[in-house]
Amino acid sequence: MGRALQRAFIRVDVASRLVVWVVCLSFCSCGYYHFAGPLKPLDEQGVALAVADDGSVTFTQDRFEVRLRYVTDQELNRQFTAYSKAGPKSTNPFTYGDTEFEAAEQGSRFTVFHLAVKNYTYPKVRIDPSRIELRAANKREYWTLGLQQLETYFRAYVLGYRGNEYARFQQRLDLLRRTLFKNEEVFSGQEQDGFLVFPALHPDVRKIEVVVHDAVLRFDFRNEPVETRSIAYKFERDTGRVYRDGVRPDIASR
Repeated sequence: MGRALQRAFIRVDVASRLVVWVVCLSFCSCGYYHFAGPLKPLDEQGVALAVADDGSVTFTQDRFEVRLRYVTDQELNRQFTAYSKAGPKSTNPFTYGDTEFEAAEQGSRFTVFHLAVKNYTYPKVRIDPSRIELRAANKREYWTLGLQQLETYFRAYVLGYRGNEYARFQQRLDLLRRTLFKNEEVFSGQEQDGFLVFPALHPDVRKIEVVVHDAVLRFDFRNEPVETRSIAYKFERDTGRVYRDGVRPDIASR
C-alpha cells in the first residue's frame, strides 16, 4: 500500500504542476516565443564586396559580379501573389502564403536568398548551388536544399496522386523548377539569377556567413575547372524572446 500511495501522490503532483504551468502560460505571460528579425548585411564585408541600399551584397572582379540578397517572406508573397492567397493551401513553395498566425507565432518555412551572376569578363563561369553553405557564428551549418530535397519535403503533404492536394504539389514544384538558381554555365555576356533555399534558421542564430564554394572562373580544354574562387557574404539579424501577448522583454525592460 505504501508504494501505491506514493505513486498516487506523484501523479497528483505532476498533474498539479502541469495545471500551474498551463495557467502560467495562458494568463501570466511567462511563456515566450523566440523572435527573429530579417537578415541584414553587415557593413564590414570581405575584399571586393560592396553593400547596396537594397540589402544586397555584390562581389566584383573586373566585370564579373555575384550579387546575393536575403528575401523576406513578405516580398516572396508579393512576388508570387497568385500562389499566396489561399492560407494553409497556398502553393507558394517558399512561404506559408497568407496563412494567419498569432503575432508571436509567425515563423518562416525556409531561409531564402536571391543570387544573381553577371559575366562580362570570362569565357564562361559556373556556380553550383549545391556548393553554397550557410554558416552561423554559433557553429551551426546549413546547406542549400535542391529540387529533389524540396520535392521530398512537399510530397509529405500529398495524400494521393490525384485531386486537389496533388495539383497543389505539382504547382509548387513547377514554381521551384522555374525560379531556383540552376547549376549551369554562364557564358560571356550572359546573366543568370534564381533563388537559394536553406532550412529555416534556429532561433539562436544571429550572425551568419553565406559561402559560395568553388565558383569556377576558368576551364581547361577538357572543361575541367582550373581557376576557382570562394566568396563569403556576411549577414546578421535581431533575435530575442517575445511573450505570448506580443511584448518583447528586452524592450519592456528599457
